[in-house]
Amino acid sequence: MNGWSAWPAPAKLNLFLRIVGRRADGYHELQTVFRLLDWGDTLRLRVRADGRIERHDALPGVPAEADLCLRAAHLLKEVAGSARGADIALDKRIPMGGGLGGGSSDAATVLVALNELWGTGLGEDALAALGLRLGADVPVFVRGRSAWAEGVGERLTPLELPPRAYVVLDPGVQVPTGPLFQAPELTRNAAPATISRFLSGAATENAFEPVVRARYPRVAAALDWLGGFGPARLSGSGGCVFLETGTRAEAEAVARRCPAEFAAWVAGGVDVSPLIAAVATFRAGASPSW
Repeated sequence: MNGWSAWPAPAKLNLFLRIVGRRADGYHELQTVFRLLDWGDTLRLRVRADGRIERHDALPGVPAEADLCLRAAHLLKEVAGSARGADIALDKRIPMGGGLGGGSSDAATVLVALNELWGTGLGEDALAALGLRLGADVPVFVRGRSAWAEGVGERLTPLELPPRAYVVLDPGVQVPTGPLFQAPELTRNAAPATISRFLSGAATENAFEPVVRARYPRVAAALDWLGGFGPARLSGSGGCVFLETGTRAEAEAVARRCPAEFAAWVAGGVDVSPLIAAVATFRAGASPSW
């Protein structure tokens, strides 16, 4: 693919998620830990001189106005005043509606990569602010560090977490976030946690898990099966579930036993996103890959 470069858009897990209140504007106050993974989507980008932004493989059921990759590219072009355009192609691996941050990560990678390819020169803070206009989870992917998050997920404190491998299970169910936030049984006023309590293992719950378990039997079945090997957890407000293990070999042993009705992946947790490495590779004069 002449002129194209490949950029990583890693998935994330929410190692815990607590809702501690609701703001006057209706948004919920969250506490969560984002753990970035060494696995995810790949964005392929090519600079255009004619200023047009074209998507080469639109996702089924996602109109152009809702496509976060296109929205991110147009937003960066508008704010930075770039005369350049881009061709965008996506190798999609992260399940949609899975709670793994796929759309947000794709948008962040478009912002970060086109900032490099177009030479627009925006800093991390400026790109994270643009990302927040696209979605609450986008800034953590722009900043590229596993983090403790508060607010709507935009107030980030980078965390160094111990090396862990994860079995990620996809029950094949897309779980829309909006109805979950409106669920009357959702716990919205949990006592705030602290980073030290999380690091000590005292905070591991996900406020959405009881709601999703009750409303989506396939997700409940995935949690029950994976829970046979250890504490299985829901990620974010989606349908995917995960199990933390000490080594990749342990995770692979569990994944090999995955029932046919689910899909399983093994991924490693990382403190620094592969997107950061891709930027460094590009700035060194080489073409990034993923």
